[in-house]
Amino acid sequence: MGKKEETVKLLGFWGSPFSRRVEMALKLKGVPYEYLEEDLPNKTPLLLELNPLHKKVPVLVHNDKVLPESHLILEYIDQTWKNNPILPQDPYEKAMARFWAKFIDEQILTLGFRSLVKAEKGREVAIEETQEMLMFLEKEVTGKDFFGGKMVGFLDMVAGSMIPFCLARLWEGLGIHMIPDETFPELNRWIKSLKDVEAVRECIPPRDKQIERMTKIAEKIIMST
Repeated sequence: MGKKEETVKLLGFWGSPFSRRVEMALKLKGVPYEYLEEDLPNKTPLLLELNPLHKKVPVLVHNDKVLPESHLILEYIDQTWKNNPILPQDPYEKAMARFWAKFIDEQILTLGFRSLVKAEKGREVAIEETQEMLMFLEKEVTGKDFFGGKMVGFLDMVAGSMIPFCLARLWEGLGIHMIPDETFPELNRWIKSLKDVEAVRECIPPRDKQIERMTKIAEKIIMST
């Protein structure tokens, strides 16, 4: 099938780090796509039809293929459009990129969001535990322009969409300075470098709007506990 006949659609949500990272990949690859904004939590019939199992964004539709889940979508994009590779070519480095991406979406998201908001052991303890996890990423990016090396890659998209452009807005809304320059110089340098990449910058949610959204989610979690 010729490229002119290809259709690429992305169902996403402006404040979702999971759909924002997919947009970063499409932009870095130069893939033309149609973006369909979901009005969460009022999910459209199209989203429920395309992703009946999880009922979540993102969902990528490439011709007649439907893919859910951001890590899977990122790998599919990388294997389908070969220019500007986002996953490492070396098998070990590729495996480790997947490992750290899972670490961010599972452990750091849980600690830096739900555990911190609920603060069952106290907020100071939750902050300290989150910073201990972030220190692993501080070490991982030391001596590199990006996690992916000289160019933005898979792990940069996962970490960038989740930490500085999502969780950090929650921390700011709660008055927590989670990643101070003196403790995390490498992570802060990396965040500045990320913002200099046009394809990334175009996918950063509006700061004030994201702070308001994340704070409201936090308030709901606190009220439900």
